[in-house]
Amino acid sequence: MTVFVFTLVLLLGNVIKEIRDLLVNRQATLGLACHAIRLLIPYVLAFSLPIGMLTATLLVFGRFSADQELTAARASGISLISLIGPVLAAGLAVSGLCAWLNFDLAPSSRAAYKQLLAGAVGSHPGGFLLSGQYVPFGKYRVFAEHVHSDGTNLDNVIVSEYDADGTLVRWAKSPTGIIVVDNEARQVSLRLPEMTSFERNKDGWMPIVNGDLPLDSQPLPADDKPLAIAISDMTFRQLQAELARMERAVGNAPPPGASRAALLEAQKETRDAESKTMMPVLVCMNQQAAFSFACFGFTLIGIPLGIRAHRRETSVGVATALVLVLVYYSFMVLGQAWAARPERYPCLIIWLPNFIFQAVGVVLLWRINRRVG
Repeated sequence: MTVFVFTLVLLLGNVIKEIRDLLVNRQATLGLACHAIRLLIPYVLAFSLPIGMLTATLLVFGRFSADQELTAARASGISLISLIGPVLAAGLAVSGLCAWLNFDLAPSSRAAYKQLLAGAVGSHPGGFLLSGQYVPFGKYRVFAEHVHSDGTNLDNVIVSEYDADGTLVRWAKSPTGIIVVDNEARQVSLRLPEMTSFERNKDGWMPIVNGDLPLDSQPLPADDKPLAIAISDMTFRQLQAELARMERAVGNAPPPGASRAALLEAQKETRDAESKTMMPVLVCMNQQAAFSFACFGFTLIGIPLGIRAHRRETSVGVATALVLVLVYYSFMVLGQAWAARPERYPCLIIWLPNFIFQAVGVVLLWRINRRVG
């Protein structure tokens, strides 16, 4: 029941965020929306299964303790380990299911979901833009106050250009804009007939006289050509292949006859380049592996917390589960944010919540077993 509830909530969140606007702007049919939701279910299950397992454990053992069933079981000679054994086995089984979801099914479903939405966007000239929202377009972000129903004409367009560090370096505005689609070349471009452009320099923002802000063309997805898969949407095998490709591509060999100092410097530069280039891939691989063990860690810590809470109320169990989930995911978010900072060990940070939850759960179970024994 808890898995069903959390899956429904997470699905509604994704539908409201990504599919609703496409339906409102008539860029997707109801059938396509249902297909997209079906593709989202495995991706959402990878998150809802651990949350559901934790919530169910807290609710069951909270009620078990509050109704004095634990005391009755212990008085009948049933040990705490015998009582929690099936639940721990269920946690391991669900962790195995989560491993399959995280390693293969969830990322491949997410990639297929994005391909499906991209195909719907490609069938509509202005499908990649939504009224009143900033949307990535190549290396730019494009804002249109209103996208006309014909999908080609725009009102009050703002285009922002960012450098590699994410700093705004250039922007342009135009009261009108036109989306131009080349169906043969499968390219979509943005034209701004009355553009005013500004560029940042040491004196601040300065208008560019007789200047033009070149807009990269955006490729439209073809039915027989899948989109490039983002690292976060790769399966574990695809990540392994990507890591091997990066290892072959990264290299900084010293010239023949170089001194030992030059050789050591080249090796150091190679290691640094490898760390910065490969770390995002390693973080994703470790995240998939670590998140697969979340169910077992949640089960271990949920059993003693439910017993110690000694409450029948469902709201208490759900609130405790949400707090623990927030703590767990804060480590995941932190590890992802530091994916480009190998000196901060983002891969280790991703594994920390599993170690902490399992260690705390074992200690609490040991203390409860001593107390009730």
